[in-house]
Amino acid sequence: MNKRIFNCNHLLPLLALAIVATLTSCGSTGSPSKANPLATTPLKAVFVNPYTPGTHKHFAAGPRYPQTYLIYKDIGLLSKTNATNSKVIVNLSLQRAFLMNGDLIAMDYPVSTGNSKHPTPTGEFNISEKVVNKRSNLYGEILDVDGKVVQTDADSRDDVIPEGGRFLGASMAHWMRLTNGGIGMHRGKVPRYPASHGCIRTPRSVVTTIYEKVGMGTPVSIQR
Repeated sequence: MNKRIFNCNHLLPLLALAIVATLTSCGSTGSPSKANPLATTPLKAVFVNPYTPGTHKHFAAGPRYPQTYLIYKDIGLLSKTNATNSKVIVNLSLQRAFLMNGDLIAMDYPVSTGNSKHPTPTGEFNISEKVVNKRSNLYGEILDVDGKVVQTDADSRDDVIPEGGRFLGASMAHWMRLTNGGIGMHRGKVPRYPASHGCIRTPRSVVTTIYEKVGMGTPVSIQR
């Protein structure tokens, strides 16, 4: 009876394939471990601002811009800015405004402009009135005879004032008028979205500076 000789050489290619499949299998990824010695931890991307610190380009390239509440100031340029060389640019898309000295940015700050029902007009305007303590004659609150607020966000043209009550216009401190229709820049709440009745609300922390640096006739450009 012939004996059959078993040759294991033909198993070597199969064994090699099995080893490769084990090493390249789709297991879990993560830090190297005994269970998965070839795994690596994915590297997190780190933002590197390419511009010189302290410049407006560096400020505007930040990852939180334009939604940030932070304010950019060029102190040296700001000190030289006045009613003879200033202008203001309001960018509706960014919800930010820029106090300019000629063509240079002296200050970049957040604003809140008109909502969808009361959009802020675009175009070229000039400051035609400045009033430190101003109240709206259109929007505000309705008080009863005892001085208690009975309606907020009232419109003096449409809402009824109870007998003995009165209308109290919303504060618009450091008012800078742009149109005869009641659009202007003034102090107000500045959420990071359009929320006003058409005016350009400006933060308390910068509105006095803007008010001091502009004058009657100062150009204001409102852009989309």
